[in-house]
Amino acid sequence: MSVFRKGTKKKLVSEINVVPYIDVMLVLLIVFMVTAPLLMQGVKVDLPNAPSAPMEDTDEEPLIISVRADGTYYLNLGTDEQEAKSLPEIKETVAKVLRQKPKTPVLVWGDSEARYGLIVNAMTELQQAGAPSVGLVTEPPQG
Repeated sequence: MSVFRKGTKKKLVSEINVVPYIDVMLVLLIVFMVTAPLLMQGVKVDLPNAPSAPMEDTDEEPLIISVRADGTYYLNLGTDEQEAKSLPEIKETVAKVLRQKPKTPVLVWGDSEARYGLIVNAMTELQQAGAPSVGLVTEPPQG
C-alpha cells in the first residue's frame, strides 16, 4: 500500500489575488476625494460675479495673490499664506518662483469690495516680476 494519495491531486493556481489590491485602491480613492478640497487654501475674499470661461488645465500649480477689501495682500505659497505681505515682498517671491518655473500661472483673487487701484497695483507688480500674463479669478453669476 502506498502512502501517497492517487487521483485527488489539486492543481496549483498561479494567479494573483487582486481583491486586496482593489481594497487598497478604494481606500486611497476615498482619502484623495476627502483631502482634495482641503488642498486649495487661501485667504477668504468675496470674488466678483462675472461670466467667464474656465482656464485651460495645466500641470503647474498656480500662484494666487489675494487682495482683500482693506488693502492687504496675501500669497498662497508655503505655510504662511494667512500672513499679510507687502507688495514688494510678493513681487520678489513671485520673481524667484517664475525664474525656477516660468510656465507657472499667476492669478489674482480680488475681493469684490476692494478698490480697483489695489488690484491694478498688484497686477502691475506681478508683470514687473516676470509674469507673462496675470489672470483674474471670478465666480460664475448666481441664478
